[in-house]
Amino acid sequence: MKTQFSFLLALLLNSVSAFSANAAQVYNDPKPQRYDVTARASEIDPRAREHPEIDFVFNKDGKPADVQHAAVDTRVAPQGKLVIWLMGYNGQIFDRFSSYGLHAIQVHYANGWFSRLNKEPAPYDQYLGDIRLEAATGQDFSMAVNIPKPDGMMERAFQFVKWLVKNHPQGRWEQFLAKDGAGLDWDKVIISGSSHGATTSARFAKYQRVDRVVMLCGPRDQYDHWQKLPSATPANRYFGFSHVLDGGWTADHYCRSWELLGLNQFGPVLNVDRTAPPYGNSRRLITDADVKGDVKRAHGAVTPGASAVKDASGKYILEAVWRYLYTHPVDQVGEPVPADPDCQIDQRPDLKP
Repeated sequence: MKTQFSFLLALLLNSVSAFSANAAQVYNDPKPQRYDVTARASEIDPRAREHPEIDFVFNKDGKPADVQHAAVDTRVAPQGKLVIWLMGYNGQIFDRFSSYGLHAIQVHYANGWFSRLNKEPAPYDQYLGDIRLEAATGQDFSMAVNIPKPDGMMERAFQFVKWLVKNHPQGRWEQFLAKDGAGLDWDKVIISGSSHGATTSARFAKYQRVDRVVMLCGPRDQYDHWQKLPSATPANRYFGFSHVLDGGWTADHYCRSWELLGLNQFGPVLNVDRTAPPYGNSRRLITDADVKGDVKRAHGAVTPGASAVKDASGKYILEAVWRYLYTHPVDQVGEPVPADPDCQIDQRPDLKP
């Protein structure tokens, strides 16, 4: 038995070594490792501007506010996908992205409007959705803001990747540029975020086809109906995950958005604490992990970090869920189910589409 175990262990170690060697060969990196690369948006693109009217600045409290992050692990075989994270940098989720073989960037774009212009109820349908789309694209979609192209997410991401191609050749970032060199190859992009970022991810994917959308504790905009607009990104490529104590879940904001996005066509809402991967191939996942009844903690509990729940050994209990959300084959889907009659879709009767 001991000899057999030693043989299997040696086989496993050899496989890991071969896997790492293949990854290194793909990257052509003489010293394969996990990289975290940073650069300021204002230094990458001289066209970048501040917008203090929406709390979008390059320096705050004496510190740079426009630092952007990129991560890749050249020891891991690449999937050829780029995650664009639409919230503040989260080292723990970036660790997971790179361990999955994903490239990842977090960009500083004009999203500060949310704390200034978020109005509930919204003054008109698609008010928030239009602002989100302008912030993401740098195109004129909203009367409430004026965000030029260099300060939108699309251009910031493009300029950052171009900078990475030049300044971090070990990461092979050039694979994410469009063939004509005029932008990113969005078919290779996973757009993702939590809360505010989850909602903007979904709104952007309606406009621009991407490889996948991952929405952690989102999306909201419960007085808008942009969620039911025709989508450039096929509906089976949207993945949502929420905690049942999150206010966005208890108030039907998430279930409403998920149904308007058409996600009930790919399986029921499934509790990950009571099912195992691949969770029936569903696109709508929830958890009731113990957050001591703390609603605010529940909101962040579905993202790696201080609010996420750990087991007795100190390991996150949702590791399998995060891997599923970002790597599950999009063509594997669950069976369609009817809309939930208990989910309130029209949350403001005077703002119907």
